[in-house]
Amino acid sequence: MAYIDPFSAIADPTRRQILTRLRAGPETVGKLAENIPVSRPAVSQHLKVLREAGLVSVTPQGTANIYALNKDGFVEILRWIDAMWSDALGAFTEHVEGEPDDNEPEDTANDNQGGGPSWPR
Repeated sequence: MAYIDPFSAIADPTRRQILTRLRAGPETVGKLAENIPVSRPAVSQHLKVLREAGLVSVTPQGTANIYALNKDGFVEILRWIDAMWSDALGAFTEHVEGEPDDNEPEDTANDNQGGGPSWPR
């Protein structure tokens, strides 16, 4: 079995639709094909890609194959999203902490030591 990158597998909108349907529970190819605007053989091909990417599992049951989500297959995707999210939050924190707060008064203790108006000399 050839390894298929899970990111490539979820890049296709039909495959994402199949994954969304499988979130509700395991289904046969025929049941999945009922509500997806592609042919049953096309759904089978999409399921093959998802299976090879480790995102779905298949269990033979009589003459039908039952497909289900393989949650372990999403670990690589989740790690990547977590890393990207951590980087984004870190950059946001740096940005926020690096800007002066507009609500804080400026330090003017040394600007006008006489307490009166500041006149040019």
